[in-house]
Amino acid sequence: MPRSSRSPVDQCDLPLPLRNLSAATDRFPASSAAWITCLACFLRTQAHQVLFNTCRCKLLFQKLMEKTGVLVLCAFGFWVFSMHLPSKMEVWQVSITCVCSFFVRMYQEKVRHHTGEIQDLRGNMTLLIAKLQLMEAMSDEQKMAQKIMKMIQGDYIEKPDFALKSIGASIDFEQTSATYNHDKARSYWNWIRLWNYAQPPDVILEPNMTPGNCWAFSGDRGQVTIRMAQKVYLSNLTLQHIPKTISLSGSLDTAPKDFVVYGMEGSPREEVFLGAFQFQPENIIQMFQLQNQPARAFGAVKVKISSNWGNPRFTCLYRVRVHGSSPYPKRD
Repeated sequence: MPRSSRSPVDQCDLPLPLRNLSAATDRFPASSAAWITCLACFLRTQAHQVLFNTCRCKLLFQKLMEKTGVLVLCAFGFWVFSMHLPSKMEVWQVSITCVCSFFVRMYQEKVRHHTGEIQDLRGNMTLLIAKLQLMEAMSDEQKMAQKIMKMIQGDYIEKPDFALKSIGASIDFEQTSATYNHDKARSYWNWIRLWNYAQPPDVILEPNMTPGNCWAFSGDRGQVTIRMAQKVYLSNLTLQHIPKTISLSGSLDTAPKDFVVYGMEGSPREEVFLGAFQFQPENIIQMFQLQNQPARAFGAVKVKISSNWGNPRFTCLYRVRVHGSSPYPKRD
C-alpha cells in the first residue's frame, strides 16, 4: 500500500517514551533492526531511571533507619535511666550519708580529743604560773635573805678587804690602845678572877658581827693600828656596827663618832694623813673614801677615834675594813 494511505498518528497524543520511540522511527528507516534498536534505548533509559530512583530511596531509607535507631536507643536509655535512677539515687544518698556521718564522727572525736588536750594544757599552764609566782616569791625572799646576810656579813660592799685576819692582817699592839676591862667581863670563883671575857683588838678583823663580839677601849678616845699582809694603795675604809634592834643595851652610844685615818710606812713609823670622817650609827655599814690618796703603798693603817656617841666609860669597834689595790708586779 502506498505510504500516503497510512493513517497518520498525532504525536501530541503519545506519551513521552512513545514519542521518543516515534521520533526514532521517523529518524531511522522502517525496518525491524531499527525498531529493536529503539526499543533497547528505551528500555535502557527506563532501567537507568528505575535504578537511580531505587538507590536514592535506599539512601533515604538508610538515613531514616539510622535516625530512627538513634532515637530508639535514646528513648530506651532514657527509659532505663528513669526506671533505675530513683533506686540509684537512694543508694547514693545512703552512701553519701554514711560517709558524711563517718567523717563527722571522726571530726567530733578529734575535737573532743583536742578539747581534752587544751584543758590539760590550761591546767598545766595554771600550775606553771602558780609555780612561777611561788618561785618569784621565793626568789624575792631569798634575795631579801641574801641581802640581810650580806648586810650582816658586809659582803655587799663588794670590795676586797685587806684587813682580814684570815688573809694575814694583824694588830700592832704597840700602836693600839689598851683593851677596856670591867667587872662584868670577868669571871670569878671565890673572889679569884679566872678569865676575862673582854675581846682582844684583832676581833675587829673578823666578819663575826654578833652582839658583844667587839673590841672596847676606855673612854671615848683611842686608836688601833692594823698591819696588812701586803702593801696596798689605799682608797677606802669601812666601819661596821651592830643595829640598834639587836643591841643588848638598846642604844648605840658606844659606837665611834669622829675619827681620823693615817697611812703608816717606814721605820720609824711615818704617819700620812688620809682623811677625817664621822660615823653615823643608824647606818650600820659605812664606807668612807679617803680624802688624801698619795701615789704610794702603805703596809699599815691607823684609825684614831676622838669621840663616841655618848658613852663616857668605853667605845666599841666591831669591824674595820681597808680597801684599795695591790701594787702592780714588776716586769723584767
